[in-house]
Amino acid sequence: MLTLQYLPLVTPGIGGMTRRRLTRRNVLTSAGAVGIAGLAGCTGNDDTNDTTNDDKSGNDNGTGGMTTTKNVSGTVKIGVLQPISGSLKYYGQQSLWGFLSGLAYKADADPKTGVKSGKTVVSVGDTDFELYVRDTGFSQSKAKKLATNLVTDQKVDMLFGCASSSSATTVIKTVAKASGVPYVAGPAASASITSDGETCNNLVFRASENTAMDARSGGKYVAKETDVKKVYLFGADYSFGKAVVNNYEQVLEDEGVEIVGKKFVPQEHSEWKGLLDKAQDAGAQGIVGGFTVATLPNLFTEYLSGSYDYRVFGGFATQITNKVVGQTMQKVIGKPLTKEKIEKTKLGPFTTRYHWNQYDNDINTSFVDSYTKAYGVVPDLFTSGTFTAASAIVQGVHQSGSTKGTDIAEAMRGMTVKDTPKGEGGYVFQKYNNQARSSMTVANPVPTTDEWADNWDAAVMPGEPLATIEGEEATIPKDAAGMSCSL
Repeated sequence: MLTLQYLPLVTPGIGGMTRRRLTRRNVLTSAGAVGIAGLAGCTGNDDTNDTTNDDKSGNDNGTGGMTTTKNVSGTVKIGVLQPISGSLKYYGQQSLWGFLSGLAYKADADPKTGVKSGKTVVSVGDTDFELYVRDTGFSQSKAKKLATNLVTDQKVDMLFGCASSSSATTVIKTVAKASGVPYVAGPAASASITSDGETCNNLVFRASENTAMDARSGGKYVAKETDVKKVYLFGADYSFGKAVVNNYEQVLEDEGVEIVGKKFVPQEHSEWKGLLDKAQDAGAQGIVGGFTVATLPNLFTEYLSGSYDYRVFGGFATQITNKVVGQTMQKVIGKPLTKEKIEKTKLGPFTTRYHWNQYDNDINTSFVDSYTKAYGVVPDLFTSGTFTAASAIVQGVHQSGSTKGTDIAEAMRGMTVKDTPKGEGGYVFQKYNNQARSSMTVANPVPTTDEWADNWDAAVMPGEPLATIEGEEATIPKDAAGMSCSL
């Protein structure tokens, strides 16, 4: 049964904290008043005893993993694989910045800036984290080559990264499994990475949210809370797009929604009129688009320029896609954008894995403030998952008392990650597939408010959460038909 937690202006939050609307004013006030590491008694250094969170989901997710911690002297070498150049460099940048912010939070320090390819050292207590950053350029073959070099030549203890699901899959199959070096994937989002027996492995982890979590939260919300009963599915013709379509298809059909058609197209596909007309002719009341920024702007431009009766839903995209969507809205429906004008476009509701204004807790307040000051933008879609990846690695060092990659991985299995932007204990690694479950939100696009305009370069942004779907509901269960992972 889907649990939808509707969020008025003030509701009970995680760990008994009061949930309030996150604004720039209370971000700056809260962080400035007590400092990054002093919020709600969280030291950021993780050097005290943690309480264990009992898992009550019945999904064999572990019993928390928040145990007595140790200060560890030594070095952890991490190979970081992200696309930090090319047309999709923003994907890699925000992922890297999230990871650096997670380390900084644990160190009670400001996030490092200006980090590019090369070696960077971040110290957390007596532990030095040597980051060997490599630019994949969003290339599958380059990711494989760089990962191989990091393992064989740099002798890294762990690997982290890959924004491309195809790259992550290749790194797992050809490098991580063969070498026995633990790999934390992210933000690569194909659900198969942690559900397919060919990639699932006891040394492969992912804190970042995935396409199944998009579908199991957003798809169920649309099925239960809107009048959409017929859906046409579109996706990019590779692992990510196929994962989006397949997961939405399963979830929607399980909820009694009819799939009236599905179509896979190449990345950067631009001719959308005929395809959108086909969905209209099929009687679709909603469509889903499983694409990245390489394709979504083309789809949205044609949709907004046409006269279609159906609604568009799916995942809330990053700033660069929202910028194009906002510009197109301004061109088609006119300036200034208003909430009422946007509602008439039938864009949304959208699931968001994370955006800066969806979670109101002290850790997120600190994160939004420090990230914005360091990088000039607010935390975006991928940043919470990669922040949590770094936080979990540090926690794994402290709990295991070791800087050895396999020891850290052992500590991460079943771990409840203490410090996360979704709140204390907001991510839990499931023992059966090493995927972290976390809550998801559903929101409509709204005009970007003045308080965020300087740090969110798009005319539209996520609005107040319509609902929060808890992690237990959003994650593929152990006994699901699509779960062939068994650790």
